[in-house]
Amino acid sequence: MATEKTACILCSRNCGLTVTIENGKFTRIRGDDEHPVSKGYICQKAARLEHYQNHADRLTHPLKRQADGSFMRVSWDEALGDVARRLIAIREKHGGRAFAFYGGGGQGNHLGGIYSQQLHKAMRSRFVYSSLAQEKTGDFWVNGRLFGHQTCHATEDVEHADYVLFIGTNPYQAHGIPNARDTLRDLQRDPARTMVVVDPRRSETARQADIHLQIKPGTDAFLMLAMLSLIVREGLHDREFLSQHCQGFAELEKELLAVPIADYVHRSELALGDVERVARGFATARTACVRIDLGIQQTLHTTLNSYLEKLLYLLTGNFAKRGGNNLHTFLLPLIGHSDERQPRSPRTAHHRMFPIAGLYPPNILPDEITHAGEDRIRAMFVDSSNPVLTAADTAAYERSFGKLELLVVVEVAMTETARMAHYVLPAASQFEKWEATGFNLEFPENAFHLRHGLFPPLAESLPEAEIYTRLLERMGEIPPRFPLLEALARREPQITGHTVFLATLAATLVRQPRWRPYAASIMYRSLGKALPEGAALAAPLLGLTTVYARRHNVAVRRAGHHGNRLTLGAALFRAIIDRRAGTLMSIHTFDDTWSLIRHHDRRIDLAIPEMLSELRALGSEAVPAADFPFILMAGERRSYNANQIFRDPAWRKVDRHGALRLHSADAQELGLSDGARASCRSATGEVQVVVELDDSLRRGTASLPHGYGQRYRDSEPAGPQINRLTTAAHCDPLTRTPFHKYVPVHITPIAT
Repeated sequence: MATEKTACILCSRNCGLTVTIENGKFTRIRGDDEHPVSKGYICQKAARLEHYQNHADRLTHPLKRQADGSFMRVSWDEALGDVARRLIAIREKHGGRAFAFYGGGGQGNHLGGIYSQQLHKAMRSRFVYSSLAQEKTGDFWVNGRLFGHQTCHATEDVEHADYVLFIGTNPYQAHGIPNARDTLRDLQRDPARTMVVVDPRRSETARQADIHLQIKPGTDAFLMLAMLSLIVREGLHDREFLSQHCQGFAELEKELLAVPIADYVHRSELALGDVERVARGFATARTACVRIDLGIQQTLHTTLNSYLEKLLYLLTGNFAKRGGNNLHTFLLPLIGHSDERQPRSPRTAHHRMFPIAGLYPPNILPDEITHAGEDRIRAMFVDSSNPVLTAADTAAYERSFGKLELLVVVEVAMTETARMAHYVLPAASQFEKWEATGFNLEFPENAFHLRHGLFPPLAESLPEAEIYTRLLERMGEIPPRFPLLEALARREPQITGHTVFLATLAATLVRQPRWRPYAASIMYRSLGKALPEGAALAAPLLGLTTVYARRHNVAVRRAGHHGNRLTLGAALFRAIIDRRAGTLMSIHTFDDTWSLIRHHDRRIDLAIPEMLSELRALGSEAVPAADFPFILMAGERRSYNANQIFRDPAWRKVDRHGALRLHSADAQELGLSDGARASCRSATGEVQVVVELDDSLRRGTASLPHGYGQRYRDSEPAGPQINRLTTAAHCDPLTRTPFHKYVPVHITPIAT
C-alpha cells in the first residue's frame, strides 16, 4: 500500500488529490490539503477515478485495421514505420494541406500536446482541430479584438465579489471556479453578497441564487443588451475607468442608447422589473464579476454573447480589481493567436475558414475531407479525442472519416473514432506518466501542478512524448541521439541553472534550423535523461519556465523562487519538478493586469466593427420558426458525466441512461411518464431516450447530457449519442461554433 499525491483529470479545475494505491488500484481518494489552489476540495466525480484507470477497454498494444474491419496486433516498429512512410508519401505528393490534426491532450493531459504539435509541423500543415475550437473560439476571437491578442483570457474572482452574475453556467456541476460548491455555499450564506443566475433551467446553482432569471433559450444577447443599455442610460457606467483605460466607448454608447430595452426583455420572456433590478445591482455593487460557460457560448449569437458579457464588467469598471474579472498569466500555451485580417492567414480548402487562436472548428472538418478538390484532407491524427461522438453530426463524421487515406488514433481506450482508424496507438493513462494541465488560469496568484506517474504504463502503451518522438525519428526529421546536449544536461553544475544547456540548445538550432520545430523532442531525448525517473516528459517545461520568469520576474520572486536573470526560470522549473502537491508560480498585483493587455497603448478597444454590426442587426432578427416544438439543450453537465474519458458505464451511480429531462406538463401532453421511452428527432437525426420528469426546466425545453453513447466491450451504445441530433450548418456564422444548446427537436413516445 502506498499514499501518493496527484490531481483529478475530469474538469478544468484539476483539484489536487491524495490517493491510496493497493495492488495497482486506487483504493482511497481524497482532496489534498497541500494543493496551492484546491486546498483539499474534492467533488463526487474524482472519488471514482479507478473506473478511468482500470477497465476492460484499455488499449494495450498497437493495432492495424484489416480489410474486413477487424484489428490485428502489430509491433511499435511496424506501426510507426508504416505510418511514417505513408505520411511522407502524402506530404510529398499532396503537400501540407492534405494533413490535419485533431485534439492533442484531454482534460488535464496537456504535456502530450507539446509533443503532438510537432507532427503537424513535420507535415507542413497548420490545420489543427480541437474541442476548444468547438466551444471557445468566439471568446478567443473577441479577446483578440478587445485586448490585442487571442491568448488574453479573462478569469473571474467569484470568491471575493459582492455581486456575481452566472450566465449559461452551472458551476455546482460544471465547476470552472475554485472549489465550486464551497464557493457557492459561502456566496449564498453571506447576506451582503448577491448571486444571480441566468439559465433556462432552475439548475443546482440557480436554486442557491438570490435571483434566478429563467430566460428563454437563445435570447441571452437580448437580455445582456437590455442590461447594458439600461446601465448607460442611467449613467451607471464607470466614466473614469472608460476614459483612462478604454477607447471606442463613444461609438459603442451610441448603439447601446438605441436599444429598445422593453422589447428586448420581452424577447427573453423575463419580467422587466427583474432585469432592471439585476442591471442596477450589478452596476452599483462595490465589486462584481461575470462567470459564463457553454450555455451562452454554444447557442444563438455565440460570438456576440462573448462580446456582451465582457462589456458588462468593462463598462462598470469591474476589471483589474479584486472581486472583478481579470486577465491572467499561463505557463503552457494551450492556444495561439491568429488574425484573419492578415493576407497570409491560412484558410481551409472548402469553407475558406480562417483559424482562431491557431485552431479550426470541428464543424467544417467533414466537408474538408469530402471536398472534391485535390487540396482535400487525406490524412489525420486524432489524439485524446473522440470526434465521431463529440463533434456535431456524428453521421457526417462517420462518412468522412471512412474516406481518409490514413487515420491514426492515439488513445487510452478503444473509442468510436479509434474503431474507424487504420492504426490505433495505445497511450499510457494520465496516471501512468508525468503529466500536467494547462488550465492554470488563476489571478493574482497562479500555480502549476506537475503530476508524477503513479503506475507503470499498461502493457505496451507509451507516453505521447515517446510516441511522437519515435515517429519524428522514423520520418527522418530528427536523429535519435544528441550526444553533446546529453552530456551537458548530465554534467552542468546546479548553480548555473541549465543556462549552458539552453545556450547550447539554442546554438544547435541555429546551426540546424530544420530541427527548430522539434525542440520539445530534442529536450526530451537529452535533458530528459538527467531528470528524475519518469520526468523526461517534462523537459520542455524548462524553456517555458525560463520565458515565464523573464516576463514575470517580480511576480515569480514574490512566490518564493530565487535566482538571477539567467537562473530564475531554472529555479522555477526545479520547484515544479520536485513539488508533488503543485507549485505556486507567481504572485501578481491587480495593477499587473494592464501589462497583460497586448495593444500597444495598453488600452481596451471596445468598438469591434463586426460585433457592432451584429448588434444592430439583432433588432430586425425574426423569431426562429417553430417547425420543431421543443428546444433541446444538448450536453448538460450532470453528477456523473465527464466527456468521453470514461468508458465503463458502471462508474455512474445515477442517471445510467443519460435521460432526456422534460417538464412534467410537457410530458403529460405527450403521453409520457417518468421512465418512459421516447424518440427525440431533429432535422438531422434521431435517438431513443429514457424520459425523466424535471420541473426545473422551462416548458418547451428539454436537455440531454454529454459523455454518453460509448460502446463498452463492443456492447450497444450506453446512453444517447447526442450528436446524431446536431448539424454542422446550425452554427455561428463567424466562428462556426455549433449551437448545441439550441437544437430544435420533436419528442414522441415509443410504443411498448
